[in-house]
Amino acid sequence: MPFWSTIFSNFKPKSTNGKPATTFKDRVSALKNVPAFLRLIWQTSPTMAAGNMAIRIIRAAIPLAMLQVARLIIDEVIFLTQHSGQYSHSHLFNLVLLEFGLAVFSDLLNRAGALLDSLLGDLLANTTSVQLMQHAASLDLAQFEDANFYDKLERARRQTLSRTVLMAQVLGQMQDFITLAFLAVGLISFNPWLILLLIIAVIPAFLGESHFNERSYSLVHGWTPERRELDYLRMTGASDETAKEIKIFGLSDFLIDRFQELSNKFYQDNKKLAIKRAGWGTFFAALGSAGYYAAYVFIIIRAVNGNISIGDLTFYAGSFARMRSLLEGILNRFSGIAEGALYLQDFFDFFQIKPHIIPNTQTRPFPKPIKEGFIFDNVGFQYANSEKWAIRNLNFTLQAGEKLALVGENGAGKTTLVKLLSRLYDPTEGRILLDGYDLRDYNPEDLRKEIGVIFQDFVRFQMTASHNIAVGRIEEKQNETRIRSSAAQSLADTLINKLPDGYNQMIGRRFAKGVDLSGGEWQKIALGRAYMRDAQLLILDEPTAALDARAEHEVFQRFAELTHGKTAVLISHRFSTVRMADRILVIEQGKLLEIGSHHELLALNGRYAELFNLQAKGYQ
Repeated sequence: MPFWSTIFSNFKPKSTNGKPATTFKDRVSALKNVPAFLRLIWQTSPTMAAGNMAIRIIRAAIPLAMLQVARLIIDEVIFLTQHSGQYSHSHLFNLVLLEFGLAVFSDLLNRAGALLDSLLGDLLANTTSVQLMQHAASLDLAQFEDANFYDKLERARRQTLSRTVLMAQVLGQMQDFITLAFLAVGLISFNPWLILLLIIAVIPAFLGESHFNERSYSLVHGWTPERRELDYLRMTGASDETAKEIKIFGLSDFLIDRFQELSNKFYQDNKKLAIKRAGWGTFFAALGSAGYYAAYVFIIIRAVNGNISIGDLTFYAGSFARMRSLLEGILNRFSGIAEGALYLQDFFDFFQIKPHIIPNTQTRPFPKPIKEGFIFDNVGFQYANSEKWAIRNLNFTLQAGEKLALVGENGAGKTTLVKLLSRLYDPTEGRILLDGYDLRDYNPEDLRKEIGVIFQDFVRFQMTASHNIAVGRIEEKQNETRIRSSAAQSLADTLINKLPDGYNQMIGRRFAKGVDLSGGEWQKIALGRAYMRDAQLLILDEPTAALDARAEHEVFQRFAELTHGKTAVLISHRFSTVRMADRILVIEQGKLLEIGSHHELLALNGRYAELFNLQAKGYQ
């Protein structure tokens, strides 16, 4: 195979970890994201962005000025040595003073530019992080349960901090282009062919860097699921939340082995790429050096023949060297910017994901109070990428002010029903009516403000006790009276008062001076959120699973008070809890099996009676 064919056969796009490698066309196409990125920088702080650009434009002219002054100094020195004692040295010293002033001014601009880069970069990272969180909050729960969505979210999240690097690259590229233009004017007047030689000399290195940047992006992109697993293993293997199970079940070696397996595979793939990159980079750098020294020899010959002065030699050689460095930097940075633009595409792609649950342009005002209640009209729901129906053909009415209990085995569809009721999902088929109108006719935010949900897997926020309860109605986080009242109603006030800092105590071990709680104590905190919510519809999904019998009895005494005159849905496996509901809905494999009061269902002697009697035997 011919020599150049051998070289460029290595530059064909190859797959990485089963993913097709990106092409040069992909990278150039990704540059369309740069204008949007520059607008984002400008919107972050117009004042800082304008100041940064002004500094960079001035800095771009300084290299040419420094070379020109150096040229004059050298020619002046030679002139004075040839006319020793005949002329004053004042002009020479003025030139040196001018060069000194330029050096000090350049250093001042560099430091000012670095300061603005740092401040603007921090603001940009903060702004993009906030935008990411805001957009994620606007998306549907179903989207968060999709693995492909999580890969996109993870790639977008990784870009929020690394965008500061891209910002410096893009602004640096613009500055170097201006400097290159200044230097090119002087070199073109000397010999325009030198610039052509310069371009030819650096192109191979540029092609090499472009190729390996493409491979690097493909490697990182293709490994997104595995990198998420590595992060998960790293957190799981060293976390206060998992420490007990890891020690009891002896999982440490298992987690470490899996982490080492994945991390070593990624390391080996990256190592192969790094070695190839270093080898070809050395080869192409040598080609670039050969082109530079060919031009350098040409300039020296012109000086030796007396066609140019020694100062001109210094100026042209310095200009050529600086242009070579700038051009290499521009081309290599172009490759880096193109790579960053590919990652930036991941960032912008995430913002193209739109929620499926979108409020109608003309939504109905939410009823205050709810008068008729909720009607499930032949409702069915199927999770994405699943052939199984979570619930199907569901028909029942939840009356206003009624307390409805949901009973069924794990996986029967109880929690799915609750999520449909609070419009975290929309039905796949059928409809849910509220006071005679489709739930889709109401603004989802207005609906959720009137619903208080405490799931069994509620979040244990690493916050103060006060804020942990205030999340039930976070806009009231400064309302200490309401927070304390909610804590008292959920029986959380007793445990909070025992904490070292009371309601200001940080809960959880993640932060300094944090105090962890037992499962039952956490559950009282979570129940406090329901009281804080003070919603028209209250949904409790296994609210007392971690409480002892006495605490459970006390909680439901308060629960009866809380739901007086309100609509409530209760999910529980404890029939002592379930029987307090007005009606009980038995759901099995996503279908309504039975519905009625406790006594009606016992008299029916069906599935509910069977489950009730099985549990009753456990207490005999």
